[in-house]
Amino acid sequence: MDDIIGIAPLQFVHVLDMNTNITRLEVGPQTLVLQSNERLVVGPLPMIVIPPAHYCVVLDPVTKFVPGKGYQQKLGQSEIRFHKEPFPLYPGEFLQNATDFGKKSNNYSPAILKLPVVRANHAIQLEAVLDHDDENGVSRKAGDRWQLEGPLMYMPTPYSKIVKIVDPVIIKTGEALVLRAVQDCEDINGEKRVTGEEWLIKEEGAYLAGVNEEVVRVEKKHTLTPETGLILKANQTLVDSEGKDRLAGEMWLVTGEMMTEYLTEIGVEVVSQTKITVLNNHQFCVIMNPVDPKTLKPHFGQRQLRKGVCNFFLHPGEEIEKGIQQAFVLSENEALLLRAIDNHTEEVSSEDKKKGKIQRKCGERWMILGPTCYIPPIEVEVLKKRSQIPLSKNEGIYVQDIQKGTVRLIMGPQSYMLAAYEELWEKELSEITEILLRQGGGHGTGDIRKMAYFEQSIDPQILKGRDKTRMVTYRCPGNTAVQVNNFLEKTSRVVFGPDLVILDPHEDFTILSLSAGKPKKEDAMKSLCLMLGPDFITDILEVETSDHARLSVQVAFNNHFEYTKGNPRSEAAIFSVPDFIGYACRQLGSRIRAAVARTSFDEFHRHSSQVILNAVFQKDGVLQKETRFTNNNLVITTVDVQSIEPVDMKMRDSLSKSVQLAIEISTKSIEAAASHEAGRNEQISQGQLERQKLHNEKEAEIERCKLLELKSITAAVESTGQATAEAQAQAERILIECESEIEAARLRAQAAEIEHQAKLEAQYLLRRSEIDYQKNLNFLEIAKTKKMADIEVKKFSDMVKALGVKTIDAMARAGPEAQMKLLASLGIESTLITDGKTPINLFNTANGLVGKVQ
Repeated sequence: MDDIIGIAPLQFVHVLDMNTNITRLEVGPQTLVLQSNERLVVGPLPMIVIPPAHYCVVLDPVTKFVPGKGYQQKLGQSEIRFHKEPFPLYPGEFLQNATDFGKKSNNYSPAILKLPVVRANHAIQLEAVLDHDDENGVSRKAGDRWQLEGPLMYMPTPYSKIVKIVDPVIIKTGEALVLRAVQDCEDINGEKRVTGEEWLIKEEGAYLAGVNEEVVRVEKKHTLTPETGLILKANQTLVDSEGKDRLAGEMWLVTGEMMTEYLTEIGVEVVSQTKITVLNNHQFCVIMNPVDPKTLKPHFGQRQLRKGVCNFFLHPGEEIEKGIQQAFVLSENEALLLRAIDNHTEEVSSEDKKKGKIQRKCGERWMILGPTCYIPPIEVEVLKKRSQIPLSKNEGIYVQDIQKGTVRLIMGPQSYMLAAYEELWEKELSEITEILLRQGGGHGTGDIRKMAYFEQSIDPQILKGRDKTRMVTYRCPGNTAVQVNNFLEKTSRVVFGPDLVILDPHEDFTILSLSAGKPKKEDAMKSLCLMLGPDFITDILEVETSDHARLSVQVAFNNHFEYTKGNPRSEAAIFSVPDFIGYACRQLGSRIRAAVARTSFDEFHRHSSQVILNAVFQKDGVLQKETRFTNNNLVITTVDVQSIEPVDMKMRDSLSKSVQLAIEISTKSIEAAASHEAGRNEQISQGQLERQKLHNEKEAEIERCKLLELKSITAAVESTGQATAEAQAQAERILIECESEIEAARLRAQAAEIEHQAKLEAQYLLRRSEIDYQKNLNFLEIAKTKKMADIEVKKFSDMVKALGVKTIDAMARAGPEAQMKLLASLGIESTLITDGKTPINLFNTANGLVGKVQ
């Protein structure tokens, strides 16, 4: 049955004759019986149906087809077919975009394409595939491009292909279109353009770019105000909109005073938008590389001063040095330090001097004193703004003359203004001096007793940080001395406390490095001041007796300095020994050790104080009242032996045992005496206690009798009171119950009355609301009826007024008069009814008598 093929209407098949190797087309409806030498190649397939406004492309079209014979086929070519009767594909033909039709799929819908519709202000761009003449007779070469403007429906041809649909560019108000020539062409205005040339289209509306035109961008106009401007740059040599020649790379300024709107030209780039610079009457600025307003050429390397009140735009290349600056407003206590950076002539005008000119040389310094408002010229540099330095008593500053190099101290009370060639000088101190000033003049560990002397000299201002330009001071404590050295004059002076030490620019303190601690250690304490005494020095000495007993002796020496105040040599002598404590302890310690070495332990133990006193104060066999050190006038007045302890542990233990034994004997005797006294006191106390017990028992029996009497009275009251309380409670209970029932009955009656009253009130309100509702409904109905009647009356009245009396009369007479005229035309007389206006209509009666007229 495979040899019989049923071909339905609008279907086709391809059958191959294997004898002739020719494929033929068979179209339905029919039933095809294949011969033995025939084979079905394709089908049955549906015919190609092209709807209106559609088309398809047939590849390798067939021409001069004769069934059963040969035919011609245009290989590599194509044919466009539009809406027509359904048609089959001849053998060898294919549909573009549906090459698998008849092979893998029977769907050819991808090959059916819509005809391109080009709307108004749009265009379709075409490219020639083959050399041909188009529908307008224009010769087209392969590769040529052209476009057709809408509105139209384009009918494709096999000689050209659609490149794209060109959309218009909408040019709005304040915009322009920048176009570039892809190749040599003519623009819309007929001007010739070379390849790569750019031009502007300024006409508002829709613009359709040509085939050889490329849309680069849409330029918007820049709106300029009197306060804004544009910096422009020429990217190529051109003539700008104002007719001026511009070289490539040239920059210029366009402001709102020149034009209100600016449209960027071809070859011109908007570098930036600038704003106007406004200076008030207290402002100024320095313009670098100013532009000549006439030639508009910059003067590179020059500077120009502009003062307020003014406003200006910065031209290309101009810069404001250090921005907009405020004029220097000086009070009467202020001044400006100026320096000339170039030779110039300055005009001077003051109250005490006539108006004149002063020649200023480069590098010269001077000052302008207030009160004034000063704007420096470009040849002048403002170094700093100075104010008068207020100095109170005991305050000062160090000032250096930078021309001579000399430094001097200016002290208050006064207000000092530095001169033009004067600067504040910073006085540097050593690190240890800075530490000593912060700690009141002494530095050491906290266990050193002498550190307490310096707390009263701590300056709170120095703790916050020392201003090096301020005068260095030190509060010298009482009964102390401070030595100050002048390194410039190579002199020294001594200040005795309590006093304030003031350092000149070239002065510094003498720092004392003292021994401290027990036993003494060198350099344990640093100090600015020397304690003059009376004071004491405590030290621990290790001595050895003649019988080689090693002992630790703690002694305290009372000392003071003797000097003649006002005698520089005597004052300087007390500072001749920097470590007077260590020196005194070493000298006195050697004397004590030598004296103890000649004494046995037993003798030293019994006469230690005398041995030490003789060692310290004896001179040439004579016991002196004091010991004087001639090097620094230190005087030792007394010696206090505070403790003596053996250094050897065995000897220390033996001494401890003997002392303990003596203490035990003394303690036992004291304990025995105390025990005897305690026994006697105990017997006395025991007798007093017994007498007190007997007295307390007598008082207790008396109180017990009183208690029994009260108990009997209480029992009697209790027995009679209980029965009375029970009877009274029963009576009160009955009375309360009766009152409760009466109150409950009264409340129930009251509740029933309230409930009944509430029901009556609810019914009354319900009826009242129904009546009010019905009354309002009736009122609304009456009002509606009245308004409807008024409307009808007004409607009829308006109709009568609109038509008029004559018109209504004519309308009323029109019907009867027409009937009378109709009867009269037929020769029939009509009579009027009793009202005399309406005639008797005999027309219908006549129709009934004569019958229907044909």
